Amino acid sequence: MNKAEIEKKITEKRERLACYLAREKEMLCGGVQSYGVGTRNLARYNTDLSTVRKAIKELEDEIKELEAMITKQKPRRAVGVVPRDW
Repeated sequence: MNKAEIEKKITEKRERLACYLAREKEMLCGGVQSYGVGTRNLARYNTDLSTVRKAIKELEDEIKELEAMITKQKPRRAVGVVPRDW
């Protein structure tokens, strides 16, 4: 993948991130559907707030990875250490 392709993907992901952030703001500022039948009430979102927040987190991580590819940084590696007592 060359630099132009990476920058194009970053731009696309930032646009998607902006949409998700706008949706989250809309949901938090009253984008709730409320129903009432008798004494019972139900309020729900058209989409799940946790799903939107998860997508935001994933997009932010993907953008960081792509930006690291442009600057030639290696991605972080997870290393597990198991202490042993002999």
